[in-house]
Amino acid sequence: MSAPIATDASTLVLGRPRPGRRIVLTAVLVAAVAASIAAVDVSGGVLHPGGAAALGALLQAAVTPEVSAAFLSRTVLPATALTVAYAVAALTVAVAVGIPGALVASGVLAHRRLWRGVTAGPVRAALGFLRSIDELIWALLFVNVLGLHPLAGVLGIGLPYGATIGRVLAERFQDVPEEPLAALRGAGASEAQVLLYGRLPSALADMTSYVLYRFECAVRAAAVLSFVGLGGVGLELTVLLADLEFRRVWTLLYALVVVIVAVDALGGRLRARLLR
Repeated sequence: MSAPIATDASTLVLGRPRPGRRIVLTAVLVAAVAASIAAVDVSGGVLHPGGAAALGALLQAAVTPEVSAAFLSRTVLPATALTVAYAVAALTVAVAVGIPGALVASGVLAHRRLWRGVTAGPVRAALGFLRSIDELIWALLFVNVLGLHPLAGVLGIGLPYGATIGRVLAERFQDVPEEPLAALRGAGASEAQVLLYGRLPSALADMTSYVLYRFECAVRAAAVLSFVGLGGVGLELTVLLADLEFRRVWTLLYALVVVIVAVDALGGRLRARLLR
């Protein structure tokens, strides 16, 4: 009788990295990090001779922000509200792109494997293309088409964010447990009904949480993209930094933090309620 075949994981060599390969991979990684650090030209450029003093003034202003009623009512609140409005508009574009893209890219509506491959593959590639380009670059591209217009910033944020939402939600739709879906199919439900009564309720909490997270990112991006005509917090920060108004700068930054924290808290509460 032949000896039994050992099945203990410690005896399996197939699929485990060999020691020599680990050493080579580690050496390549270390060399890549070293080359990247060496490529940074720290001697180039012109350092600000008063940088230390400016840093001290900036840090000191952080604990004494401008809180006058006039500044808050005339600058902070309107700028913050405008930034949030642009973020909402960008997120609307993102959801309009992302959810249909997720449904097609996940293949959950396709009855046949061939049709699933024909539809899901190209949509996944399109989503990958959109999200591979940063929103700053998209905004610059749209500026060349639309000019310095808020729509350039909204589309610049909305398209790549929509592609990211589409990719994440597509994977979430595919990860829904099959048992309840099979029960719905056994009861005669169509794939659209399975999606409506099975996949969407199972993924709703994660969908809501992730979309709100992308809204946080959209608020920050809208504040950065002031150069494409968005205005809002980003434009005010640019002007105040040029005038060295650090106390007012921090007030605007704190206003952004308040918005982000509020959105995060809202997302947590909605997710907890949906999971009940």
